[in-house]
Amino acid sequence: MEEENLGGDTMISDFATYEDFLDAQITVADLFYLEDEDLARQLVELGYRGSGEVLKRSEFEKRKELAEASKLSKTNQEMTLASYGKSIKNPLLKELAKREEANRSGKMTTIIFIRDRNAKSQEISGYIDYAHRLKSEDFGPYFTGKKRLLPRASDLSFYNWETQKSTSNHTSNFEVITENTSGLLFKSKRDRKIINVDPKASTPGDNSTRTKIENNEEYPPHYNQIVLYDHITRRKT
Repeated sequence: MEEENLGGDTMISDFATYEDFLDAQITVADLFYLEDEDLARQLVELGYRGSGEVLKRSEFEKRKELAEASKLSKTNQEMTLASYGKSIKNPLLKELAKREEANRSGKMTTIIFIRDRNAKSQEISGYIDYAHRLKSEDFGPYFTGKKRLLPRASDLSFYNWETQKSTSNHTSNFEVITENTSGLLFKSKRDRKIINVDPKASTPGDNSTRTKIENNEEYPPHYNQIVLYDHITRRKT
C-alpha cells in the first residue's frame, strides 16, 4: 500500500485503539452466535467475521500515525485562535478562550449550556457544541463582546419556554439521545462515551467534567445560567 494513501486514511483516526477498530466491525449476529467478544475480535482480524476492511495491528497503527500526523499538520496550518490577543474579562468568554485551542484541535469537546432571554425577551435554553460552532462561524465578535452567544434551533438542543419550540440535532462530535428516562444525554462520536447533563447526576460521565460559570456584574454579557461540560477523548497510553 502506498504511503500517500495511508496518510489520507482519516477514518482510522476515529478509533482510539486497535480493539475499537475491531469492535466497530463486529455485528450483533457475531456476538449472538459467538457469545465471546475476544473471539469475535480474533475472527475479524483473521478476516472471517466483520463488516469492513481487515487490517493487522501493525498496519492499523501505521495508518493511524500517518492520519494523525496529516490531521495535525492541517490543523496547525488552518487554526487561528479567535480569542488570541484579545482582552477578555467576562467569566464565560474567559473560560471559552481557555478551551478554544483544545476544541479546535480535537483534544477536547465542550458542551455549553446557556439559559437566558433572546431579543424578544423570551426565555430560551440550549446545549451548544462549542467545537462545532468554532468551525461553522467566526467567534471573534463573541470574544470582543460585539455578539452575544445564545443557543439556536440548529444547536445540539434548543428550547423556547414561551413558544415551547424544541429542537435537537446531531453534530460532527455528538449524537443526541432524547429517549432516556434520566433525561437528555449526549454520546461522543469520538470515543462513544456518554455525557450526562442532568444536574442531579453525581458525575457527567467518564473523562467528563461539569463547570458552573458564575456571572460577574462588572463584566457583561450576563446570563441566567451557564454550565460547561468538558469531555476529554480517551487515548491509548
